[in-house]
Amino acid sequence: MATPKTVAFYTLGCKLNYSETSTIGRMFEDAGYSEVKFKDGADIYVINTCSVTDFADRKCRKIVRQALRHAPQANVVVTGCYAQLKPEEISNIEGVDLVLGAAEKFQILDYVDGLSKASGKGMVQAGEVTQANSFVNAFSFGDRTRSFLKVQDGCDYKCSFCTIPLARGKSRSDTVENVLNNARQIAAKGVKEIVLTGVNIGDFGNGTAVIEGEKPKKEALFIDLIKALDEVEGIERFRISSIEPNLCTDEVIKFVAQSKRFVPHFHMPLQSGNNKQLKEMRRRYKRELYASRVAKIKELMPHCCIGVDVIVGFPNETEADFLESYRFIQELDISYLHVFTYSERANTPAAEMENIVPVQERRRRNEMLTILSEKKRRYFYEQHLHETREVLFEQHKDKTLLSGFTDNYVKIELPYQCDLLNTIAPVRLNGLNANGVVEANL
Repeated sequence: MATPKTVAFYTLGCKLNYSETSTIGRMFEDAGYSEVKFKDGADIYVINTCSVTDFADRKCRKIVRQALRHAPQANVVVTGCYAQLKPEEISNIEGVDLVLGAAEKFQILDYVDGLSKASGKGMVQAGEVTQANSFVNAFSFGDRTRSFLKVQDGCDYKCSFCTIPLARGKSRSDTVENVLNNARQIAAKGVKEIVLTGVNIGDFGNGTAVIEGEKPKKEALFIDLIKALDEVEGIERFRISSIEPNLCTDEVIKFVAQSKRFVPHFHMPLQSGNNKQLKEMRRRYKRELYASRVAKIKELMPHCCIGVDVIVGFPNETEADFLESYRFIQELDISYLHVFTYSERANTPAAEMENIVPVQERRRRNEMLTILSEKKRRYFYEQHLHETREVLFEQHKDKTLLSGFTDNYVKIELPYQCDLLNTIAPVRLNGLNANGVVEANL
């Protein structure tokens, strides 16, 4: 059987998944494959899945069906977090030929050679998650404007709602030297912004230096990494994708405030503004610490954008608990929310908890916080109207427009000019349009 020569990818979930898909794509390219668009039909489809998003199985089935509509004889490979957690379930999806777990996904080329179209159940190559114990570096090149650079993987935290430690294993990191080399490679491609990604990037340093007979020791801390990256020539902006509030130390905040290249934008998961819920979620802080982090950021960078993850409808969340959380968030000087409706995950402590919140009530609470998020975002944008701020220009869905983000993550639009793409230039922020985006001009 001749080796297939085309491959297409579909990525579900986080920035970390996108960085890993891009790296797997380069592996196929180095092996002589040509990457094609998903809809153009390929010999092999690789679907990189997520377990955090709701209805992972439904989404996976849908993408498999779409792939086989485009290319009925294609081989379909499923990998990612969902593949590690429920490999047998995925192998029974009609059309799936191969399922690869966390430790196997970067050996994908060893498995696809000679792969035949499954009749019935797909082949499973997914060992125990403990086998995913080495760090595999990854970064994305799909967008010339921005690259997602993986610096850390896995997590040692035991949040009661989360499957990520089960899907990705223990916390482990790249070395500072290797991250710097990757950043320089990305800069050589003309990329202007790097987003640092991982599962728990504030925990950077775990698994990078092992001395025989001793416990793993941290070669460097997250603060050491960002200080080193700040000196990398050719990258104009570094952005921290997300950092736990207990790891977003005053030292990190102070460094970003005076940094040459790190932008004034933090995304810190809160999950609940209620201490009872935080304890039951097994989070490593109380809401008072979170509020102090926000206050410190705003003290040093009043213009800083702060994004927040929140979960609604967690077991035992009463209406009074939710309203307390809502009011806490309402009073915080933050810029936007990512609101997640709690959904049960197998093999997590939260799935066994009592006092389940009805699904309709979860949705109502989500809607309330989503509306609050929009109000927060608009207020943050309005604070910066009539200022001049630097924007990195990128493609817009509307071909007559350019879009982009300021350093502090205000989204802008302006009339299309081809010579501005992938450049950074100052613009004046004029006013909000009907879509809640700031209209700007040079």
